[in-house]
Amino acid sequence: MSSKPPIDRGELTRRLERYAYDARERGDQDLNRDMAPYRPFRSAAVLVPFVDRPEGLTILFTQRTAHLASHAGQISFPGGGREPQDADGIETALRETHEEIGITPDRVTVIGRLDTYITRTGFIVEPYAGLLRPPLGLTPDPKEVAEVFEVPLTFILDDANPVIDSVKVAGAQRQFYAFPYYDRYIWGATAGMLVNLREVLLTPC
Repeated sequence: MSSKPPIDRGELTRRLERYAYDARERGDQDLNRDMAPYRPFRSAAVLVPFVDRPEGLTILFTQRTAHLASHAGQISFPGGGREPQDADGIETALRETHEEIGITPDRVTVIGRLDTYITRTGFIVEPYAGLLRPPLGLTPDPKEVAEVFEVPLTFILDDANPVIDSVKVAGAQRQFYAFPYYDRYIWGATAGMLVNLREVLLTPC
């Protein structure tokens, strides 16, 4: 594991509150310059949920059910497309989190956000960081969520863990970030957002 000192709740909050999240847009094209996102774009938002455990901060992830039409079986943050009734991206992220895993908005303390992420499939995603305190009282929607699990923040920040992998798509080799965690494989847009998080928390300030 990394020898870096652990990031606690206070440092996490300080870093994210100060981060200039609109400095750049990120996306699947970062590692694949010739693969432009599909248009038209659709607005979306996700919650990057930090759980304040006595043994240290963790990040909560969901694994999508295998029967979904898009991104079936993938590991992601709770979130989804923005609806007309949503006032902003924060409301989208909190509404989707409630619908997917049962955590109500009043249980989440939003402390900042990461860079906008543009997916190959045409979503412009706003990632919002939120703090959760146990007990979480999870009630996952079985139609969308196969499992909910947590990964220690120290694992995400360890330099040994992020990798760049590749897969052939329509005859072309596509690269993507990934975080293999035991028998789980966090990749794609979720991993790209985690790379952004690493920069926010590990860059000297």
